[in-house]
Amino acid sequence: MLKGDKVGLRARHEDDIPILRTELYDDVVNASRAEGAPWRPITPGAKDPRLVVDDTVDKHVPFSVVESEGGTLIGAATLWGIDTHNRLAHIGVGLLPSARGKGYGTDVVAVLCHYGFVVRGLHRLQIETLSDNTAMLRSAERNGFVREGVLRSSAWVMGEFLDEVLLGLLAQDWRRLSA
Repeated sequence: MLKGDKVGLRARHEDDIPILRTELYDDVVNASRAEGAPWRPITPGAKDPRLVVDDTVDKHVPFSVVESEGGTLIGAATLWGIDTHNRLAHIGVGLLPSARGKGYGTDVVAVLCHYGFVVRGLHRLQIETLSDNTAMLRSAERNGFVREGVLRSSAWVMGEFLDEVLLGLLAQDWRRLSA
């Protein structure tokens, strides 16, 4: 398990899947804001590709997020789109509604940065998030991510186009900030 101040990132357990599915992905609005594809219901018991872990795929590393104290499941985190040639990856975070607003997101991003830069030896991490996702923007910027641009009207979400913000962090900048 990877540990931060408030959270731990661990392997996905089978009994995490129904909770994450119900609290993150069955919520049409939340899932529509987090996914790049339209929301669709998943049949109970079906293998949900967003949640089932395939340990043979190296370009996508999913974690379950748990509280450091007590080990309660509070969300999911992912390092995805890992490009070993250019040494970059994307960060994704989804916290259960009951875990939002408690500073967990900032700690999850910090632990993912450690994993990406130290464990995986990556050079760059990036985050794409909706421009009104102030929690993710704040978590990213507290960890040293820099706003690199706005993708105007790039996300179709619940009947309207929304802007996305692109944020990036280089390993050398992260090391300097972490020292």
